[in-house]
Amino acid sequence: MNIHYFIARRYLTSPKTTHIINIISSITGISFAIGTMALVIIISIFNGLESLIINRFNAFDPDLKITPVHAKVFVPDNNFMLKIKSLDEIDRYAFTIEETALIKYHDIYHPFVVKGVDLNYSDMTGLDTMMTNGQFSLLYQNRPVAVIGMGVSAYLSISLNFAAPISIYAPNRFADINSSPENAFIMKPIYPIGIYSVDPEMDNFVIVPISFARELFNYSNEASALEIKLKPGVSADKIEKLLQKSLGPSFEIKNRFEQHQLIYQIMKSEKVIVFLILLFILLIASFNITSSLTMLILEKKEDINTLQSIGFSLKSIKKIFLIEGWLISILGTFSGIVLGLIFCFLQSKFGIIPMEGSSPDAFIVQSYPVEIRVFDILFIAATVMGIGYLSSRFPIRYITKRYLPDEHEGV
Repeated sequence: MNIHYFIARRYLTSPKTTHIINIISSITGISFAIGTMALVIIISIFNGLESLIINRFNAFDPDLKITPVHAKVFVPDNNFMLKIKSLDEIDRYAFTIEETALIKYHDIYHPFVVKGVDLNYSDMTGLDTMMTNGQFSLLYQNRPVAVIGMGVSAYLSISLNFAAPISIYAPNRFADINSSPENAFIMKPIYPIGIYSVDPEMDNFVIVPISFARELFNYSNEASALEIKLKPGVSADKIEKLLQKSLGPSFEIKNRFEQHQLIYQIMKSEKVIVFLILLFILLIASFNITSSLTMLILEKKEDINTLQSIGFSLKSIKKIFLIEGWLISILGTFSGIVLGLIFCFLQSKFGIIPMEGSSPDAFIVQSYPVEIRVFDILFIAATVMGIGYLSSRFPIRYITKRYLPDEHEGV
């Protein structure tokens, strides 16, 4: 066994003459354990929330979305379609129409986004798995029907149990308002057949057949966007670059992350900020190592003189106390990681911490999700142990230089 480690472990575990040293060392180890446990739990919860949001966004968003840069809509000509069909990596695609319209249900009015999609739109996304009521269908007995978001349903108090249509009002682009004001809007009724829930931002859509949307907004073959689903294993970034090069600057192509870039950036920023705050708390807690080692060095001055007399150099003595300080942080770190992993396991199985305001009828999740990532655990362990090492290394250099002159040249 390494002699430096043996002596350091002996100093750490043996009773001290000054009991406060034991207390400070214990508090330091506990602080490191609690801080590390908090880091593991908080980062795992952030990972779980991130994965939850990404999975739900993926159920609504296509792999790639092509939109015109200088207009709301575009007409896909033969040249455009040839460029799309030339890529074998594309599994399927669908044109969509997105416009804001005034929705009326009974006596309540509110603007929402009407999204016209192809009848096979459920093959493009996983939206049919996000239904909270009814079914995802755009035709019922050969008549167009609508699928509405939870936000639309909640605001307008729409219930599928009562057979009442919603009325959609859209500006008539070709109407002469001066001569016939009553023709300023086009109104089309449609029955809701299903309610979905993905995210508050995405739950404000009224999804209808694209033919219905084109009639409502006075379009013929125009489209607001082309949504693309790629074959499994295909790199979205690679196809995005190919399409951008092929279609030119008149079109903008976005992958799933770019479609909600701000949300993803906020999630990453929050994760980093929380990590730094907890790390700062740990840094403050590590000052206890300095106090503990200072008092220990002063208490063990006779032992140090004995070690020097048998040939230990000041460098070797420094190493002993450095190892002891590091042992405190290592024990605290690994204890915290184990406790954090146990808590994450219990949270995933039993939902110990419920989501604020959740109820048994909550749709998305009733408790905070957790996701343990090996890289995060290793990064936390390395960072915390690094703090422990530095909080031992620099004070020991100063303390030993001041109180322990190197009287021997031993190895």
